[in-house]
Amino acid sequence: MPTDDAPHLPPVLRPDHPPVHRVSDLAERFARRVSGDPGDTTLTGVTLATADLRPGDVFVAVRGVNRHGAEFSADAAARGAVAVVTDEDGAALAAASGLPILVVDDPRAVLGAVSAWVYGTGRDDRLPLLFGTTGTNGKTSVSHLLEGMLDQLGVVTGLSSTAERHIAGHVVVSRLTTPEAYEMHALLALMRERGVQAVAVEVSAQALSRRRVDGIVFDVAGFTNLSHDHLDDYADMTEYLEAKLPLFTAERARRAVVSLDSPAGVDVVARSEVPTLTIGTPAIAADPEAAARAEWVVEIVEERQQGTRFRLSSKDGRTLETVVPVIGQHMAANAGLAIVMLLEGGYTWDDLVSAFHRDGGIRAYLPGRTELVSGDRGPAVFVDFGHSPDAFEKTLAAVRHVTPGRVLMLVGADGDRDATKRLDMGRTAAEGSDILVITDHHPRHEDPDAIRATLIEGARRAKPDAEIHEYSPPERAIREAVALVGEGDAILWAGPGHQDYRDIRGVRTPYSARELARRALAARGWPVPASRWPVPYPADSTPSSDPLRPA
Repeated sequence: MPTDDAPHLPPVLRPDHPPVHRVSDLAERFARRVSGDPGDTTLTGVTLATADLRPGDVFVAVRGVNRHGAEFSADAAARGAVAVVTDEDGAALAAASGLPILVVDDPRAVLGAVSAWVYGTGRDDRLPLLFGTTGTNGKTSVSHLLEGMLDQLGVVTGLSSTAERHIAGHVVVSRLTTPEAYEMHALLALMRERGVQAVAVEVSAQALSRRRVDGIVFDVAGFTNLSHDHLDDYADMTEYLEAKLPLFTAERARRAVVSLDSPAGVDVVARSEVPTLTIGTPAIAADPEAAARAEWVVEIVEERQQGTRFRLSSKDGRTLETVVPVIGQHMAANAGLAIVMLLEGGYTWDDLVSAFHRDGGIRAYLPGRTELVSGDRGPAVFVDFGHSPDAFEKTLAAVRHVTPGRVLMLVGADGDRDATKRLDMGRTAAEGSDILVITDHHPRHEDPDAIRATLIEGARRAKPDAEIHEYSPPERAIREAVALVGEGDAILWAGPGHQDYRDIRGVRTPYSARELARRALAARGWPVPASRWPVPYPADSTPSSDPLRPA
């Protein structure tokens, strides 16, 4: 498969001591036929990409949009591959590699099962407790909240999210929201090797559609919500929901917790094939009455810039009150979902209540999720990863609630992604802010001028008299935004969140919205806290040979 982007991506994480198998055993278990003699050759890994290939790997060659991965079989052999798994078309293309070829009907369909067998991470193998969360918004937040709460309980944790991978206290930047199946199984094997006891995994719709979590059974699956997004991948919202439902089958989960805050939650519960509990937050739910009837209910007690206090109650009479360290009623909903998922995973109510009481609330860091990056004076600046109309609406409301002055929203939109939501993004941004600044985000291969124009069109349609400014690039936009506000005001910079790059015509350019915001504030004389993040520029963005760094 093409590997042009691989040098720009963090490396695949693998176990230090992988199991050793014979290629002939792999062939006997999975292949419909074999071309060539595997002999006594052994294997220790599996990959889809030649750039990730290590000696001893099996190369799984799938048909791509433009080319068949089997075209790269000779390159795979030169890098140390010991066999090729592919389909009949690929077998002909791979013949010249000289490697044994294991022919299957659909290599993508067997990748998860092959990876689970190679790394010993299948259903019946000894694995950490697995929590998987899906939904349009909140997946990353729930995953990081799960990890934080587990840490408060003294559990050795792992995490796989849009932002980062964590392995027993070490961190690596993520490649995809959910890794490819071979990466996911290698990651789980590494986590098991490092003594991880519980793992929180963010599971996207694309991951389910593209079989990236095949071969994995989550102990608890969670559902946050469904709203307009990813219609570049799915024909409509119905198809988008259908893509998420496989997580709630017996093949992929043992139990589930489903939020009723969006109408889709009712559909997920009705079609779930595993024991399922419901949770609702009436204050933000599309149907407050349905949310109030859930088995667990989240009530908002207080909102401040430093966090949100909420009460979680069950139908059986259990109640706790605690604080999640980020603003927003939707963040309280995310925290409530995470708590109930932990209870379904076997952690006790008393232990959670004791941990929250001891630590003064939930102790978790949510990178780029309504993250306050400013100091104790001047405008409050929040950096957020939200990039959908629903996320804008909820986060703007949260910022508005804790801001005595004006709210400025700084926003761009992704290129080469769902363009149908851009008018609504502009509309929501204008309706929820006092000042709107439109800039660039990841233009990718699109014209950034055209992207900005669509956002402005959506904003003007909704609010013709809105104060709207347009600046490019974002380095200038944040400086201009800070100049437009003062003490008591707030800036919500939506889109970049935790990311440390911008994608411009396929090149990942080092970039940090958090650091740019700090520099803009300092340039205007406002105090800023010490940076807690590695600054990605002007340093080289190429990953080091040792990808793990302390958390």
